[in-house]
Amino acid sequence: MTDRYAVIGNPVAHSRSPEIHAAFAAATGQDIAYGRLLAPPDGFAAAVARFSSEGGRGLNVTLPFKEEAWRLAATLSGRARRAGAANTLRLDGATVHADNTDGPGLVADLQRIFDAPVAGLHILLLGAGGAARGVVPSLLENGAASILVVNRSAARADALVAAMAPDQAERRVLSAQPAVPAGATFDLVINATAASLGGAAPDTPPGCLGAARLAYDMMYGHGDTPFMARARAEGARQVSDGLGMLVEQAAESFLLWRGVRPPTAAVLEQLRRA
Repeated sequence: MTDRYAVIGNPVAHSRSPEIHAAFAAATGQDIAYGRLLAPPDGFAAAVARFSSEGGRGLNVTLPFKEEAWRLAATLSGRARRAGAANTLRLDGATVHADNTDGPGLVADLQRIFDAPVAGLHILLLGAGGAARGVVPSLLENGAASILVVNRSAARADALVAAMAPDQAERRVLSAQPAVPAGATFDLVINATAASLGGAAPDTPPGCLGAARLAYDMMYGHGDTPFMARARAEGARQVSDGLGMLVEQAAESFLLWRGVRPPTAAVLEQLRRA
């Protein structure tokens, strides 16, 4: 019997997760069907319950539901518990188990791009929602020298720092400000906002992106996002979208659901060609 999985979000038509998981299934000999599930903004829990009642086995969760997915779950992995957000749900009948594979996915992609560890990098993280929450624990665990979280709602950025860095030692690494300080420079700037989906880029001071070794947008699309275009215009040394992160976090989800880790390099190359 074919097991059913899907990506759930709003919007979701742009998601390339079905292509990725179809390639994973072919590479590992797993019998699955994977689709897209558009949930109304106020109907996430109902959509998950309906998918589960129809035999669904798991869901990848995208914007804007990652924090709601965390609240919905009956059980949480350690990394989901720490993040306060979930991007992967395993459905065991009426029981919902949540995990967060975004952090490992991002770190794996960054290590591929840099050909070096994340350790020692000074990082600017734009955004403080579920996407940002999902990656901060992995960036901390992998030895980032500093992470500055900037969000248009300063209270939300402060709440992220309070949750992720409860003691003073960690707050020397992880901090929050309402805006990027003028003249500040970073090795890595990560856009974890949803601005790219609306055709915009988050506010940064002139030259901030150009000074970075890498400007990385967790979003992806056809060609450059607005954030990537601005970074190129400012002269950033490297610019990347989040397609590699998508593939790597999907592999972690696939492992949770199917018990086998799929290869990722060929799948990412195939998506880039397409």
